[in-house]
Amino acid sequence: MKCPESFAQIDTDLSLFNGVDPDLISQQVPLRFGQRQSLCHYTIKDNKVYVKTFGEHVGFRIFMDAILLSLTRKVQVPDVEFFVNLGDWPLEKRKPSDKIHPIFSWCGSNNTRDIVMPTYDLTESVLETMGRVSLDMMSVQANTGPSWPQKNATAFWRGRDSRQERLELVKLSRANPNLIDAAFTNFFFFKHDESLYGPLVKHVSFFDFFKYKYQINIDGTVAAYRLPYLLAGDSVVLKQDSGYYEHFYSQIQPWEHYIPIRADLSDLLEKIQWAKDHDEQARSIAQKGQQFARTHLMGDSIFCYYYKLFQKYAALQVTEPKVREGMELVEHPSDELFPCDCHRNPPKTEASLALLKH
Repeated sequence: MKCPESFAQIDTDLSLFNGVDPDLISQQVPLRFGQRQSLCHYTIKDNKVYVKTFGEHVGFRIFMDAILLSLTRKVQVPDVEFFVNLGDWPLEKRKPSDKIHPIFSWCGSNNTRDIVMPTYDLTESVLETMGRVSLDMMSVQANTGPSWPQKNATAFWRGRDSRQERLELVKLSRANPNLIDAAFTNFFFFKHDESLYGPLVKHVSFFDFFKYKYQINIDGTVAAYRLPYLLAGDSVVLKQDSGYYEHFYSQIQPWEHYIPIRADLSDLLEKIQWAKDHDEQARSIAQKGQQFARTHLMGDSIFCYYYKLFQKYAALQVTEPKVREGMELVEHPSDELFPCDCHRNPPKTEASLALLKH
């Protein structure tokens, strides 16, 4: 099986651009965003990766470097030049009728025009599967807790205080402990309210989430990046309506892959009670969500998404991508831990990604 011809979100994001001029964009984007935002300016040329950073907080560059290096070791990526936003919030707020700039981000919103990639969290979990990360899509599927009939029929949530609705959730939990078990593991944004919404509870292993039938997914600073992992388990997800989205949100449907709840959580108790009263339907939604995750959010799909995104974006370029002044070569990490004297074949075309499917 090869990569799909395209992905709906890629087509939607790139439909706003009739063409992109790397020469022009390389001058305009740093002037517009480079002072107050954290950006990476990348060029892939002859399957080598070059980068220049802008802004102070560029540590998240490691995730983008890693996926580009991994991709260029597997396939021949077209020559392409682009800017990556390293921050949480999408940047391009201009209307499509105005002059918008192509900015690649890990999250999109209904009010912005960024080009969305798989999140850094999901990307790292793919690259480090069974490695140094504590959570990845494979390990979740091996740790889904008790069977459905044995799960606790309570809605579960743990996290930090990164949004007002999360405070409301904890308040709802205290008033309805028979329906919701929600608590904070860290206070950062609303420290002055800790006495109202605390005390903090100890960290719970993500795998232990699946001891509960119902998983609540609420935005943090932007979209809650835990959604792929929640879907991969065999609990049913109650997902908050949100103006933020990840690269796959357009593919999941309410009442098919998850149970929708209003942004202000005003119907959360009602939806939990519905799930309790309609156990088989809730279980079916959980199973369909899990199947979606297994089909669309595993490593092969993530690599294919990146490859197709760069391929289609490269086709929009009207001038030649260049290694610009100030760019540095992103070196492949050494293989000292796993030395290999064998001959390494050069990267192939898209077809080699098919090997990841097996």
